[in-house]
Amino acid sequence: MVRRPRGRCQAAPGARLTPFSGGPYGIGTMDLKRDLDALKAAGLYRELSPVDGPQGPVITYRGREVVNLASNNYLGLANHPAVVAAATRALEAHGLGSGAARLISGNHRLFGALEERLADLKGAEAALVFGSGYPANLGLLQALAPEGVILGDRLNHASLVDGARLAGASLKVYPHRDTARLAQLLARYRDRPAVVATDGVFSMDGDLAPLPEIAALARSHGAPLVVDDAHGTGVLGEGRGAVHHFGLSAADVPVQMGTLGKALGGYGAFVAGSRDLVAFLVNHARSFIYTTALPPAVAAGALAALEIVTGPEGRALRERLAENRAHLAGGLKGLGFSVPEAPTPILPVVVGEASATTSLAAGLLERGVLAPAVRPPTVPAGTSRLRLTVMATHTRAHLDRALEALEAGRGGG
Repeated sequence: MVRRPRGRCQAAPGARLTPFSGGPYGIGTMDLKRDLDALKAAGLYRELSPVDGPQGPVITYRGREVVNLASNNYLGLANHPAVVAAATRALEAHGLGSGAARLISGNHRLFGALEERLADLKGAEAALVFGSGYPANLGLLQALAPEGVILGDRLNHASLVDGARLAGASLKVYPHRDTARLAQLLARYRDRPAVVATDGVFSMDGDLAPLPEIAALARSHGAPLVVDDAHGTGVLGEGRGAVHHFGLSAADVPVQMGTLGKALGGYGAFVAGSRDLVAFLVNHARSFIYTTALPPAVAAGALAALEIVTGPEGRALRERLAENRAHLAGGLKGLGFSVPEAPTPILPVVVGEASATTSLAAGLLERGVLAPAVRPPTVPAGTSRLRLTVMATHTRAHLDRALEALEAGRGGG
């Protein structure tokens, strides 16, 4: 018999957030069906839906065009002509796959060029590209904190939680953004190797970690600070991310993780820090060592995206993104919703119960707006929500249509 692990995106170990059956089961069909039936009864069942065409402000979802408020393509770079052209040229020149892990024969020269640009973006000595954000955090924490103590925010992403578990570390969670409690934990575990890990932008709430206070606490206790900047990279701090947004540097935050698959429009992730850190990860991060390298075309596309992000067009895109965010936030407040006062493109509309949230999302879809329900275990029980995400390429008409649909759906009209 095998016990199914209870996954969660933003939860402390041991917290029971969902009514999943959670009991032991084998591979018998009836055991699987019982679990699935329980998910459906609780409004927590998930299924895949087909999307056609590029990831733009309007997409074809389940065969119909809808306004897309569910994408992390914040700057619209996933289908930017220059990014697509760079990837296409690399695809024609180098083929589709890398063919091997980077330590074998898959270390294409493009990866080195990309890592130099990413290190420069983050103000670090070096960077290392991973397959995606999840394995980046797994490998990072597994390498940095074997059997130590990891102190993390209550709403940290699942990859940071799972990375701590993979490391065999003791994960101690402090309440969301509670630096006083973090200080107490650092003092309690001062005699053990400790790492502080936090999201820079919290992916389901859209708010920011208090990085200046966290960095000062970590530094005073000699604990390395890891910031997962998946949703800040390309968006905040002139595109350099949440650390730069707060006026901090690589000296304040020695380990920064970012992704290529959100504002940069591609796929993959990276860790930026000292040259010694990167060399250490090359030798110890299992999720880097034992996997095939990204396709070279993905690296070429990311290089083109970085050119845009760090240039005049990137500044213009961030300005449009901020304007769109302000417009949608103002409209949501006008409808009586509370939204975070943060400069991020993530706007949660908290409904509460999972079934009510799925009903609201279904009503929006009928009105031509894609804003899927986010339910446990991704968020804590009782906080199911629509996670609205804004793109620089949305028009006012797109956003107004979403607001009208939300108003009508909430009223049951």
